Amino acid sequence: MCRSLVTGGAGFIGGYVVEHLLKEGREVTVLDNLSTGRLSNLDAVRDHPRLTIRIGSITDPILVSEVMQGQDEVFHLAAAVGVKLVADDPVRTIETNIFPTESLLRLAVQGGQRFFLASTSEVYGKSDQDRFEEEDDLQFGPTSKPRWAYGCSKAIDEFLALAYHRKFGLPVVIGRFFNVVGPRQVGNYGMVIPRFVEAALRGESLTVYDDGMQVRCFAHVSEIVKCVVGLMRCDNLDHRLFNIGSDSSVTIRDLAKRVIDLVNPELDINYVPYKEAYGHDFEDVRKRVPDVTRLQKTLGFKPEMPLEQILKATIAWKKEAMAQ
Repeated sequence: MCRSLVTGGAGFIGGYVVEHLLKEGREVTVLDNLSTGRLSNLDAVRDHPRLTIRIGSITDPILVSEVMQGQDEVFHLAAAVGVKLVADDPVRTIETNIFPTESLLRLAVQGGQRFFLASTSEVYGKSDQDRFEEEDDLQFGPTSKPRWAYGCSKAIDEFLALAYHRKFGLPVVIGRFFNVVGPRQVGNYGMVIPRFVEAALRGESLTVYDDGMQVRCFAHVSEIVKCVVGLMRCDNLDHRLFNIGSDSSVTIRDLAKRVIDLVNPELDINYVPYKEAYGHDFEDVRKRVPDVTRLQKTLGFKPEMPLEQILKATIAWKKEAMAQ
């Protein structure tokens, strides 16, 4: 039986990955310190006989070495996440995202495991390109702006993973996620859709930062997980780095209006300057849309769920959660 380790397995994306792997018939071990993850993300499978949950940090080298033993593949999803967390604590971001990844990669070489590294669209930095391709140059802002600590740390993770592939032949896959959303995601760390949905269901105005004309793309977590696992099942990949997300874009202002239309058309939008939310040294990116040609050519599909369907599913889940 194939054995899979999922770091950050109690996180939003991690919980769905765990469910998918168990349905495939795999034996799954979760490692999560529950700093941003929640055991409730595993409620549907918590008592599954092939699931082992270890509470602990990827920064603990003894624990990491222990859980890596006997695994066939690793889905490394644990990381410091969310714009707010990154802006508030860049030290934690750097320490959590770099050193443990190198340790896991080294152990994967010793154990012969396949390795998936969850990366992010943040690695593209502040480039103003119309669409981002995997081989594009990365363009970060100055080190005086904490915003860029996250993207830079994940870029270093990518460099490490690809270096281990080149030097040791480690079978790695890197996925750059673009705004993964859906039921069970919470708005605590700056994720915009759950933040909008929670406010709307409470009857509050929706807070939009700056002018709301920032352009983003949103993909349902189930489709993202299908891509992640699909890439890990591919042999002889032509590429090791993939954008994973929807390429259908929307402005944040229009996103807020769509949530309002679905929940309560009487609600207003409250526009707030970035400096009031994140401090005077915060920078944002106006447009972030992925080119997913490489992903679609490799797998034969790409995330395509319509935004309205995603919003309705998220609203329905949040309504039920708030009623409990």
